[in-house]
Amino acid sequence: MSAHKARRVIDQIRGRSYEETLMILELMPYRACYPILKLVYSAAANASHNRGFNEANLVISKAQVNEGTAAKRLKPRARGRSYLIKRPTCHIIIVLKDISFYEEYEEFFMCSKKPGLINRNKKKNTNLTCHDTYSSGGLWDKK
Repeated sequence: MSAHKARRVIDQIRGRSYEETLMILELMPYRACYPILKLVYSAAANASHNRGFNEANLVISKAQVNEGTAAKRLKPRARGRSYLIKRPTCHIIIVLKDISFYEEYEEFFMCSKKPGLINRNKKKNTNLTCHDTYSSGGLWDKK
């Protein structure tokens, strides 16, 4: 499928929980939903098998679609001519994050007003911003 068609679906699921993503992908009317649904299932199965994460705590932290190479085919046309058909492909990347893992170690991830410094003295401060090194825009990054 083309990257444009896949991005239309990926933009809807970015930043959502695993169960919510499955419901959205099953109910959306696009053809690109089924391969993306299989990919999300596979990513969740890898997270639960390899890392031991619970599927109920998984959140899609990063989802992106890049263009792949176009497969070129020739279609026969009238009077012995050929017509070039380009079948676009795409590369889909899904990254899942376990939110219970971050809740257990939240004092290590709480940042002070200066980015990069860890604030161990204050337990809860709602005015602080956390800079996660594993995702570019954080949990609810909508582009």
